[in-house]
Amino acid sequence: MSFLTRRLGRPKPPSAEIGPAAASEASASEGVVELRDERFASRVPSIFFTAHIQGSWLVPEEAPYERIDSVALPARVRHVLRERARRTLSRHSVLELPAAQDEVNLAMARPNQPVRQFTAYGSARLTVDKEDRNVAQEHLRRAQLTDLEQHDAQRRLVFLQSLLADPDLRRVWWIDRHPERLDALQDLQDQVKDLRAPNGTDRDAVRGEVFRFVDQLLTDMRTPQQREVFLRALTQALHALGSTELQQTAATWLPTRLTDSGGATA
Repeated sequence: MSFLTRRLGRPKPPSAEIGPAAASEASASEGVVELRDERFASRVPSIFFTAHIQGSWLVPEEAPYERIDSVALPARVRHVLRERARRTLSRHSVLELPAAQDEVNLAMARPNQPVRQFTAYGSARLTVDKEDRNVAQEHLRRAQLTDLEQHDAQRRLVFLQSLLADPDLRRVWWIDRHPERLDALQDLQDQVKDLRAPNGTDRDAVRGEVFRFVDQLLTDMRTPQQREVFLRALTQALHALGSTELQQTAATWLPTRLTDSGGATA
């Protein structure tokens, strides 16, 4: 029995004081339905949930009773509940059984009023056949393998693009791969001369980190004395690295002599 059925209570039999006509009208105003072993396609259409649905229906007092076929009404209620379960479960995998169980019950617990003639609500209990679960696991394994293969192919293509976009790396790669075809190297260079390195390469990432570091460094150096100390250390480091041109450029930014931390430049 569904939660809402328990809360509203089962239909009570008419009391002895109610006449036959009134009893017939009361019994037609509410009732219960049941669907057993219903098969619903999951997110993968070939893999199925098995559902047992308990539903209830209630005809509002203001509904036009003469337009409601009490014999056909249970079939209409089953159709409403079946469709709500089908739409809900089509978004889930059978490997997500608890989540599917919660969502289908949430969808069914909300009373539904088709054309305001009756209200339908219910609850479902889901199971999954062993065969369906095995097929779902195999489907997931193949999907993950395909994703890995696509990722690997994308990685190789990005590497090849970055390699061919660099003239030095391109030359070394060609000599290593095709030493017997060195005469075709010039044709390759002509074909890929306009090729650009892909965005997001490791080199671009390192350059971005350097730019952010320099920006932070310049922000933290708030006084001329701090900048002067930094530039003197930088010129010494560049000289040690053998970067003569950069060392000379940095030296042009220095004052004639090191200033005192509390004084001004001469």
